[in-house]
Amino acid sequence: MTLAAPAQFVLPPLALYIHIPWCVKKCPYCDFNSHAAGPNLPEEEYVDALLADLDHDLRHAHGRKLSSIFFGGGTPSLFSAKALGRLLAGVEQRAGFADDIEITLEANPGTFEQAKFRDYRRLGINRLSIGVQSFQAEKLKALGRIHDGDEAVRAADMARAAGFDNFNLDLMHGLPEQSIDDALSDLRTAIAQQPTHLSWYQLTVEPNTVFWNQPPQVPEDDILWDIQEAGQALLAAEGYGQYEVSAYAQAGKAARHNLNYWTFGDFLGIGAGAHGKVSQPDGSIARTWKTRLPKDYLAQNKRSNGERLLSVDELPFEFLMNVLRLTDGVAASLFTARTGLPLSQLAEARRQAEQRGLLHADPARLCATDKGQLFLNDLLQLFLP
Repeated sequence: MTLAAPAQFVLPPLALYIHIPWCVKKCPYCDFNSHAAGPNLPEEEYVDALLADLDHDLRHAHGRKLSSIFFGGGTPSLFSAKALGRLLAGVEQRAGFADDIEITLEANPGTFEQAKFRDYRRLGINRLSIGVQSFQAEKLKALGRIHDGDEAVRAADMARAAGFDNFNLDLMHGLPEQSIDDALSDLRTAIAQQPTHLSWYQLTVEPNTVFWNQPPQVPEDDILWDIQEAGQALLAAEGYGQYEVSAYAQAGKAARHNLNYWTFGDFLGIGAGAHGKVSQPDGSIARTWKTRLPKDYLAQNKRSNGERLLSVDELPFEFLMNVLRLTDGVAASLFTARTGLPLSQLAEARRQAEQRGLLHADPARLCATDKGQLFLNDLLQLFLP
């Protein structure tokens, strides 16, 4: 079943996710579509494939310029500035950039080279996301990381020296045999690097990873809870406001690309295994996906694109799965603006959620309570079709 777009339906902002699937090595906890790089990366061939992929997806743009771009992986910083420059030029020529576009590149400390990152900045890449995970040698070893703590600190210094005044540090907690003191020490070291943004999240053991088959000894639940509470208090005291489940930022430095995801904006996804979400002027909304394996993605005869239209019954869950991650939620009116559905579609499930103390009883907002944030899966279950 589909729904005709209401008169007030307006296409949301459009972003672009670019997946570069190669890493120096695969980490034992990683369940992303990433693959160990060989001695020679197929940069030119992959850029050609990405631009062909974008050509296919441009039918979903409907005249919108890109508000943000995110290079994820894998480790996108393995690619040369020359390859990324050709790619960005091709993307801008095809889709166009908003004047204030945010362009983020994921990087790992072991791949930092001052000259390369200065060149990235000259290309227009204006935000970095640096995968630190920990600064402590034994924790980095347990996580299979290729850098040490000193390299992580130097990476932040080099990012600033290369001209990046907006960068994120990725940091994990709940690591093997981690104490509260260990976790807070990592956080204090990260804060000392003065990032504008911190992604601080708990290690989870996912299927199809080395850790799933060989589980590490992670802290007990009561220690994990103490780490979470102490860490959030420290971040708040240091001026990092929590705006999403695992995202903390200085004032005005929330990740615009990720905010677009969490407010149910549109995004094209290109690259091996990339996913997208696109709206049409008639109000219909689809999820898209691309060939997963890099070797198949590079082979034109094996490259394929998938697309599935979301039903009206699925839209409430799809919308709330994103917006309820935000600590302040969203204006209730955004539900109709993004889905084309009347707010009354949520009425019964919303009433149940409020009665259980999982959702704030505010007619003007859709916002999880503190309890709702803790039991987000239980809250979302109420909105399943």
